[in-house]
Amino acid sequence: MDKWITPFRLYREAGAGFLHRTRYNSLMQVLLAGGHKFLLLELDPDFVASIAKQAGFEYRIEESQRSMNLHLSAVDRQAPLLLFDAADPGNLGWFSRCQFYVDGKSGAVLQTPMSLANQKDRSGRTLPDSVRLQISKELPVSFRMPGKQPVTEQMVYAVLYNLLNALLNTGVGVCGGPIVKPLAGRTESIGTRN
Repeated sequence: MDKWITPFRLYREAGAGFLHRTRYNSLMQVLLAGGHKFLLLELDPDFVASIAKQAGFEYRIEESQRSMNLHLSAVDRQAPLLLFDAADPGNLGWFSRCQFYVDGKSGAVLQTPMSLANQKDRSGRTLPDSVRLQISKELPVSFRMPGKQPVTEQMVYAVLYNLLNALLNTGVGVCGGPIVKPLAGRTESIGTRN
């Protein structure tokens, strides 16, 4: 397919002006909003579901215009998911092996278009075998994946698969913050620190 431009939507919100989509070399869509450009990911829910299933999770997918939300559970797992406190010295073994880190204040999985959150039961306790994952479909054009690679749907699928495997096998570090709670390793400090 050649380059094409079609009108997407006209609205005025904070001086955004005209919005339209542009497809370059049929690989990625770009949303132009005034002077801002965003990459639009076209994620396939069936393919994401097969990744979750292959990794060993039960899943529920909810899709919106700007994101894809996954509710993931590893119900047959005897131990909690390997989401650990990266700052605790007792978790040094996990820290040295992990590839992914979650900002504990925002839930952002660093250098990915994903955010992670704990799931809770009806009484408000954190479930040790379940998480929620949000994949953003709109990213700034300057966004880069690890290794400064440009974003494509295939790259997002690969990172998703690796993140889900890390939650089950190698560990994902939580870096500070009260929002995302660690599920494995030493999750609470004992006594006072010097």
